[in-house]
Formats: sequence, C-alpha cells, structure tokens
Amino acid sequence: MKTCAYSHFVKKRSLSLSLSLSLSLSLSLSLTRPQVISIAYPLHNQQRHCSSAQMSRRRVGFCLSDKKRRQINLVAFAELCASHSVEVVEIDLSQPLESQGPFAVIVHKLSDVIVKAEYDSQSQQLLDNFQGYVSTHPHTVLLDPLPAMSQLLDRFASYRIMSQLQNSLRDWRISSPPYLEISTSDLSVIQQDVESKGLSFPLICKTRVAHGSCSHDMSLIFSMAGLSEAHPPCVLQSFVNHGAVLHKVFVVGEDHFTVERPSLKNFPPGPYERKTIFFNSHQVSKPESCSHLTALDEKVPRLPPPSGEAMVALVRELRAELGMALFGVDVIVNINTHTLTIIDINIFPGYEGVPQFFSSLLSHIESVLDHQELEVPQATCPPAPSAPQTDL
Repeated sequence: MKTCAYSHFVKKRSLSLSLSLSLSLSLSLSLTRPQVISIAYPLHNQQRHCSSAQMSRRRVGFCLSDKKRRQINLVAFAELCASHSVEVVEIDLSQPLESQGPFAVIVHKLSDVIVKAEYDSQSQQLLDNFQGYVSTHPHTVLLDPLPAMSQLLDRFASYRIMSQLQNSLRDWRISSPPYLEISTSDLSVIQQDVESKGLSFPLICKTRVAHGSCSHDMSLIFSMAGLSEAHPPCVLQSFVNHGAVLHKVFVVGEDHFTVERPSLKNFPPGPYERKTIFFNSHQVSKPESCSHLTALDEKVPRLPPPSGEAMVALVRELRAELGMALFGVDVIVNINTHTLTIIDINIFPGYEGVPQFFSSLLSHIESVLDHQELEVPQATCPPAPSAPQTDL
C-alpha cells in the first residue's frame, strides 16, 4: 500500500471519544465570514417586533468546508429552507459563535478540524471554541454529535461496531468480513495474526484513517509474502466476491436511499503468488468508472439486489448504535451465500445519485425543530401595538 504523506501523525496515539485522534489530513475548513444565505420573506408590521425570537428557533447553522458546501449545493438548499421559514447561516469558526447565533440546529462536518487538531494549535483552538459554544447551549442540536463522528474517523473503532452488529442482525443474514487491526511493522507478527484470526486471501488493506484522500488508497494482497506491503496503522479485511457491485446506502434521518456503484471484480480464493494490486476506491466506485478492476466475465450471473426489509433493519440498528442521522454504509452481496455484507461506514457522505436529498434533509431538520419547540419553553410575544385611530 502507498504510504500517506502524513502517516507519522497517526502513530502518535489511538483515537478516543474525547476527540483525541491520531490522524492526518490536509483539508482545511473555510474561514470566510459568516453569511446568511436564506431568503427572508417580509413580515407584517405587527409581527416584526417578535420575529427575532421566533426565527432564532428556526435558525440552522452549517459548518462545512468549501468543498462540502459545493458538493451538497448549500446555496440551493438554503433557498428551499427559506420557503419553509428556516434560516440557513454559514458559520465562521474563526469568529466567536456567540455573536453568530443563536442556532437551533448546527449541521457540520468537522472531520478536517478534528484530525488536524492533534498536531495544529490553530485547529485545536477552533475545535475548543466550537465545543465551548455547544456546551453552553445544550438546547442546540448537533447533526451529528462529535463523539459519534469521531468513532467513524477511525476504522479500528468503526470495524468493531460493524462486527458487533452481526449478532443483532443475524436473523437478516447480515454480516461483516473478518478483519485484523495492524499496528506493527513486524511481518512475522502480522502473518501469525492473519493465520490465527482465520482471515482468508485475498485481503483488502485499508488505512486506519477513514477520512481524506489517503483513506481511499487501498490494496489487494494475495499471499503471506504480500503482507510486507501492508503499512501500519491499517486494517486487513477478508475480500468477499460480490459480482463487482457495491450498494451505497445513504441515510438521512428516518430515510435511506440505496445507490448502485461499480466495485472490484471477483478474484479466486487464495493464497497464491500475485503482485499486490494498489487502487483508489473512490476512483473504482465512481458512477462513471470504467476500470479493468471492475470488469466481470459476461458468464457471471448478476446477483439480486439486497432486500428492502434487510436494509431497513440494518439502518435501524446503525442509527441506534451510532446515534447519528447523516451517514453512509457500503454494502455488498456475497456471490456464494447471498449474505448482505457491511464493508464500511462513512460520515456525512456526498449523497450523489440521491435526488431526494434536499427534501429529506429539510424534513429531518424540521422534525428536529418541531421536537425542540416542544421541549424548550417558548418565549411569549407581547401583542402587537394597534394602529392609531383617526376620527373622521
């Protein structure tokens, strides 16, 4: 596997729910001034005096990188929100959040800041400021909670979750492949662990870091000797033949959508002598991908899609386990057993190929706001002053 330019950072310490991540990536959060991008509809004169208190309860902050804002088209989403009396505000982490609020909900993807905070004091300060605001505003709802997101930044943690879910999902014939956490460079130790864990070749090797460009750099290892090209910290996962079809499950609150993507073709079971294959999973699984790694023999029968009921059960269990509303799951179908197999979980994915994303996200935000209005005491607006009367 190629060595990530920042791999020395992830060796410092293990990830914890206190957001101490030993990861490294180079994406940075945009530090532009906060910008209200919702469209305000005019209020009648008698409503203006209490509109501020009312709108603060339907004010949603978005804390995203420039790339993520473009990816989800935040400006267009804000226009949809405005038509439902929901105000969208872009948060500037470099400025005090107190002066930018109040926020009823904050939608964020702070992965970049979290991972850089381990070695960059400015990022740590930004993260401290954000956490400080959240702790002093307990009624502000985060989509999603920081500790939950932090788990998914570390494949050691997320793969443990996937493995544990097998018990509750056994009746649905849902599983995850055997895997091994690699923290040593000692080849003999790695080989012994692979054998004792019962992993079968080929093996997919993935970085421990589950965020950023390096996290998509993977390799396919076919023999014990090939394990010398596994660079820790990483995970080894038994490869499951699945007919070169990946099912990406996108979750938005109570809704989920499944999109089919290309994936790696079938390989004979190993071990056997073959050069390690290095690939970028993002490139292989693009909708328009056309790679020799995804080409199937025409004689291979096409597998049926996963059952809707099984997908519902999977999403329900993951939502309960993660405590998250915006995430993705990569699922394949074993060509031999037809077992539904979970191979990865992703934070706030791009939702490509999901035309209902806007409506589903708005619906979830509105449900959170409605629930919040029931929980938080409402401010009482005084009656509007009456217009002066003129005698005729």
